[in-house]
Amino acid sequence: MLPIRALAATAALLLTTATMLRAETITVVSSGGFSETYKVLGPRYEAASGNKLNSQWGPSMGKTVDAVPQRMARGEDIDVLIMVGYALKKLADDGKVIPDSVTPLGGAAIGMAVKQGAPVPDISTVEKLRAVMLAAKSIAYSDSASGVYIESTMLKKLGIEDQVKGKSKMIPAEPVAMGVARGESEIGFQTISELKPIPGVTIVGPIPDGVQQMTWFSAGIVKGSKHEAAARALIKTLSGPDAVPVMIDKGMVPGAPK
Repeated sequence: MLPIRALAATAALLLTTATMLRAETITVVSSGGFSETYKVLGPRYEAASGNKLNSQWGPSMGKTVDAVPQRMARGEDIDVLIMVGYALKKLADDGKVIPDSVTPLGGAAIGMAVKQGAPVPDISTVEKLRAVMLAAKSIAYSDSASGVYIESTMLKKLGIEDQVKGKSKMIPAEPVAMGVARGESEIGFQTISELKPIPGVTIVGPIPDGVQQMTWFSAGIVKGSKHEAAARALIKTLSGPDAVPVMIDKGMVPGAPK
């Protein structure tokens, strides 16, 4: 019996060693809008595949050191990008991302937050949102897609661009809700999926349909990745049916724009 047990133990060790040797480490950079969903689905992929994820975070656009455009310009070794869909498509068009790897994941609506304990204003209509923004002492929004839309388009739609210019600011490098929680801004705007995990704030709700713009996120593989097959399997996990309830729980709408 002893030799048989020894042989079995040796075989098990060899199998474990072979599995470890086959395991790959995939470097992923995700924008904040998808990060909470990724934090649930990523470990599921690791458990099922035996591969490891080197997870990093950075906005889809902007000039902060962690922003995807800056990482790409530095030539960082990245396998998978999870970011705003139109920005990822541009990278694919520029030959930096494998075009047929680009996969829609889901979208998130823009919401508004106030400091926890502060009065919760009514923003159920465009006119009420306009009045709240005019009355606010300070306004913050992100330096990524939702904030770019607010600054370049929504304020014009509301007709208040000049009136709020002196009290509005674009926040780089951290979630907008953090500044709201600290009392640095009276109201803050970002995708609901990015507002939701931050303690110390109350999410007032999504902004009205008349000025709403969904931010849609996609995943893609950086051209030249040495782990393309494993990266495709990860993207399949992030976009598959098991991802749907996770996205909904994290404040997202699964799938592609209709």
